[in-house]
Amino acid sequence: MGNMGNLGSLIFFWALLVAVVAMATEHRPFERTKGVNGLDKIIVRDHRGHSFEVYLYGGQVTSWKNDKGEELLVMSSKAIFNPPTPIRGGIPILFPQYSNTGPLPSHGFARQRFWEIDANPPPLPSSSSSHAFVDLILRSSDDDLKIWPHKFEYRLRVALGHDGDLTLTSRVKNSDTKPFNFTFALHPYFAVSNISQIQVEGMHKLDYLDQQKNRTRFTDHEKVITFNAQLDRLYLRTPDNLRIVDHMKKKTIVVHKEGQVDSIVWNPWDKKVSDLGVDDFRRFVTVESAAVEKPIKVNPGREWKGILQMSVVPSSCPSGKRDPKKPCVHHP
Repeated sequence: MGNMGNLGSLIFFWALLVAVVAMATEHRPFERTKGVNGLDKIIVRDHRGHSFEVYLYGGQVTSWKNDKGEELLVMSSKAIFNPPTPIRGGIPILFPQYSNTGPLPSHGFARQRFWEIDANPPPLPSSSSSHAFVDLILRSSDDDLKIWPHKFEYRLRVALGHDGDLTLTSRVKNSDTKPFNFTFALHPYFAVSNISQIQVEGMHKLDYLDQQKNRTRFTDHEKVITFNAQLDRLYLRTPDNLRIVDHMKKKTIVVHKEGQVDSIVWNPWDKKVSDLGVDDFRRFVTVESAAVEKPIKVNPGREWKGILQMSVVPSSCPSGKRDPKKPCVHHP
């Protein structure tokens, strides 16, 4: 019995050791390293092989890979990693102003600031049990206050979900004594097989502002959006779930948003963009979560929260053929 008891104890402690090691692996911290031009970046991986990378400059996600190592975002082949130039590609943060809708430089200043790792963020209620994440924070600086006189704290959590989905949770706190308003967008460059072989679903019968025509208002009567020329539209009051269907790869990117009522769909086609490669437009589409038509108001001491969740699921089109007038079938 003594030997059996010792054996049982040994098995118990071995199992305990395995469990502790597994937990340590599951909770393993992110890796901080140097990226292009020596800029600090964070690499986060989960035990299934999914990963993402985010630069502290701009708080900008520059990579999101599935468990096969396939890149799901696009970086410009001419991206400039040289502050204060914004980085082209990945997921830029447009705060506290979208485009030229206010007095600030276009798209605000958050994408041109150095963020910090937030070691002790306030609790973030979530149904996700992901342990593969990083928390960043951007606080208003004296230089920021000169051009936008509102004290704020912008907290960003970037997290991998169980199936490799990527979630960006934004929390903007008003640490000032007066209310402030801001407009906002997250601007993901989603990787696609070919821009001419995809469609965006979810905008049927919605109003949009055509940003190629001085934001003139139109209604989209097409069931899906397809691309054969430059397109730059700000859709108003869009559904919480939008879909990008890639016919060649037979996959669908599902874009889920909360706290942001608008969406931007953009591809420059062959329009010259100084920090975008000549053929880069063929490899991406942006479907952005945004709050533009009605600015977000935050009272003193209060906090706004917005969520952008991106996932990839298989898809197929009716009869196995592409029909540009019909939505595809998605298989979560």
